[in-house]
Amino acid sequence: MQLAPLDWIVIAVYGLAALAIGLGFARRAGSGAGEFFLSGRKLPWWLLGTSMVATTFSTDTPNLVADFVRDGGVARNWSWWAFLITGMCTVFFYAKLWRRSGALTDIEFYELRYAGRPAAFLRGFRALYLGVFFNVVIIATVTLAATKIGGVLLGLDPLTTVVVAGSAAMLYSATSGLWGVVATDLILFVVAMVGSVAAAWFALGHPDVGGLAGLAAHPGARQAMNFFPDFSDWTTAAAIFVVPIAVQWWSVWYPGAEPGGGGYVAQRMLAARNEKDAVKATLWFNIAHYGLRPWPWIVVALCSLVVYPQLSDIQARFPGLDPSLVGHDLAYPAMLVFLPAGLLGLVVASLAAAYMSTVSTQLNWGASYVVNDFYRRFVNPQASDRQLVTAGRLATVGLMAAGAFVALQLDTASQGFQILLNIGAGTGLVFLLRWFWYRVNVWSELAAMAISFLVAVYFAWIHLALGFAPLHPSSQIVVGVAVTTVGWLAVTLVTPPADQATLQRFYDKIRPLGRGWRRVVDTRADRDRAGTVTAALLAWFLGCVAVYGVLFGTGYVLYGRPALAVLALGAAVGSGAWLIRLLPRIGWTGQDTDSVGP
Repeated sequence: MQLAPLDWIVIAVYGLAALAIGLGFARRAGSGAGEFFLSGRKLPWWLLGTSMVATTFSTDTPNLVADFVRDGGVARNWSWWAFLITGMCTVFFYAKLWRRSGALTDIEFYELRYAGRPAAFLRGFRALYLGVFFNVVIIATVTLAATKIGGVLLGLDPLTTVVVAGSAAMLYSATSGLWGVVATDLILFVVAMVGSVAAAWFALGHPDVGGLAGLAAHPGARQAMNFFPDFSDWTTAAAIFVVPIAVQWWSVWYPGAEPGGGGYVAQRMLAARNEKDAVKATLWFNIAHYGLRPWPWIVVALCSLVVYPQLSDIQARFPGLDPSLVGHDLAYPAMLVFLPAGLLGLVVASLAAAYMSTVSTQLNWGASYVVNDFYRRFVNPQASDRQLVTAGRLATVGLMAAGAFVALQLDTASQGFQILLNIGAGTGLVFLLRWFWYRVNVWSELAAMAISFLVAVYFAWIHLALGFAPLHPSSQIVVGVAVTTVGWLAVTLVTPPADQATLQRFYDKIRPLGRGWRRVVDTRADRDRAGTVTAALLAWFLGCVAVYGVLFGTGYVLYGRPALAVLALGAAVGSGAWLIRLLPRIGWTGQDTDSVGP
């Protein structure tokens, strides 16, 4: 497919705007590690929250949603919708604690919570394990989606797309640091949302679809529209709903939905002006990510079931495309070819924006681990700010090169998604409890990380090599969670907690809620905060009801079911109003803090 001159003009305008913003922050970002990785802790909640939303809208996200809808219907999105429970838990219990820690990265937490050489080892190892290994897989899945979009819309081969897109994201991130990433994310979010809505509008306008009424009447699309699975088919229902709701949200570490917060979400919370802004930023992120954004992607995916019922239809429409790239996730970019000139350029620019936003964040976040928690901690403790920024830029280049290489080895978006779920299965509970239970120690975390990885390796290679029948992915997650949780709890109970001085220092700095510390530290000053715990629990529940109400209410409006739409949206409004009244009672402070790092 050939883009018209007007399309290229739109893409060029977007590219120049992003470049101008990045260069505008280059000098400020280069002034020190605190500016390069945390923007000096001066960012307001609305900018941080929007940046989180823009980051999670990556190039592979609409592809992944299309893959889910075409393979298992709208209900299969519970694989990621369930993470809203995790996100709201982070908002009301953990966001203020992260900001209170004063760390430069969330990996720095380990030597605040634990002590000695084991804590130092855990910090350094996790810096490379998450900052390099996990991060490279994420960058690869996003870049894989870019290769599919480049192949469908621009006729580019995968290598060319990887080189062009990866180089642009790498140079941008290495130049502007978090200042440029967050500032540009605001524009990228707007462009990406406009593009996704436009894609949905024209998908509905396709002659074969016939608008919302035609979509709802089509047998193939109508069968995929249910929000919940058919519980008479228990195997499928357990895989796409029961396991995510009952197990996955609290037990699985997944980027952007880490139990207790972590990764680039923690980076944004740490960059907030104060605890109040950290809480509000994370709340806005969860509202926009789960409640406002999914439906344009879902609509396009449903329309694709009408236009391209089978994978062979996609292959026939793009005969020159590498057959290895043809999967259900290709349906989203395949629907974009029906857009008119100018608007197609806008949508391509929106997908480029989504790619830049996600990859630039991943690069900056991963580089912060490599530099702060490995290079400065173990290699060059006396490094100057100039050396740290230089190291951050070199780490950015290396991460992008590795991500580009792995991208060329993957076939579908769901591959990367499943790899990350399996490797992180079972580790989530330790991340939730380590703030509130003194018995969690460094060996707990090492055990959880090692066991979950070994279980994932077993299911990926050893299980099949031994001749066993492959387990369903949801069964793999349940087994991984069970084995990992039992393993790390056993290790916790047979090993000693951190020493008394470390525990008291952590408690005095963080002031976590609950009773999990009273046996070992002096908590008398905080015993009047029981009401805060109750308020946080209620806010957690109301936040989930409000966002799910918006999600389902919007869907019922699109489906033409007004009674259910009013019921769902009414629940959202009522819960939201109650939540607003509760916010002042969750125990944050609004005092600005300019310190960077402990």
